[in-house]
Amino acid sequence: MQMLTENLSLQMNLNTSRPTANGTGVEEFILLGFPGLWHSRISLVVAFALMYCLTVIGNASIIALIWTNSNLHTPMYFFLCNLSFLEIWYTTGAVPKAIGVMLGSSQTISFSACILQLLFLLSLGSTECFLLSVMAYDRYLAICYPLRYSSLMNSVLSTRLALSSWLGGFLAISVLAFLTSRLTFCGPNVINHFLCDIDSCLALSCSDTWPVELATFLVSLIVVVASCVVTLVSYIYIISSILRIHSAHGRKKAFSTCSAHLSVVMIWYGSTMFLYVKPSAQKSLDLNKLVNTFNTVVTPLLNPFIYTLRNKEVKQALGRAFQKK
Repeated sequence: MQMLTENLSLQMNLNTSRPTANGTGVEEFILLGFPGLWHSRISLVVAFALMYCLTVIGNASIIALIWTNSNLHTPMYFFLCNLSFLEIWYTTGAVPKAIGVMLGSSQTISFSACILQLLFLLSLGSTECFLLSVMAYDRYLAICYPLRYSSLMNSVLSTRLALSSWLGGFLAISVLAFLTSRLTFCGPNVINHFLCDIDSCLALSCSDTWPVELATFLVSLIVVVASCVVTLVSYIYIISSILRIHSAHGRKKAFSTCSAHLSVVMIWYGSTMFLYVKPSAQKSLDLNKLVNTFNTVVTPLLNPFIYTLRNKEVKQALGRAFQKK
């Protein structure tokens, strides 16, 4: 009976569109989320809520740990603080709304809120790409130029690089958000997703989406591919430098300083390239939803554990913190 009521409500909402001043016939969208039986959605809600809490606690703990340990006040951990802060907001921009969608209490989203969510999430995703490339460049300087590292990567340069990553991420996506907001939506207004993203909006638009698809592809090349190339080139130099180290202990120490970051890079760029670096953005929406779940829910959870378990300095700082208690 409950499923029948939801379906009737869905059909009623499909017919509520009407012309508006901005040229679109849709005032709000309905987020489909993960359709299925009630107990299946409740299981997903519990999983999402648990991972969200662990993500916020884990990343906030990393920020607090770095902030309270003076020996961690280096450019590497400054960038890690930025990444952890970003992950908290990235998952916050998606998971609470997704939980409301799965519970059926917040399935609708206004047109303007949809564009804002799209802008917020994609901007943070772009910022993460830039931050990861900056962190790779930082490791390159630390390993390839150890004697000059402190003078090359000083506090001024690290602050500028972090600030540039944030500004670049938001400026790049503001173009896509503007173009998407100019699309015409005549109905239906059901988005096959738990959040607003480019692919789903393009699939629903009744106007020509080619300019937005082209812009998405070009921005993806600039943001994702370019930052990935910087990261890969940095690690090619890093690995070649490590292999030239004669001491086994020195090689192990050098690898340990960048192994955590390399793990995060591989996970993030792999899923991001699948989602956005493609000529057409309207295919495999169900698969996109699954990969987006990995990006917005799983990856932000993995980062603090990866950096904690694979970084000796962070583990030592954690040990001292627990000893004080």
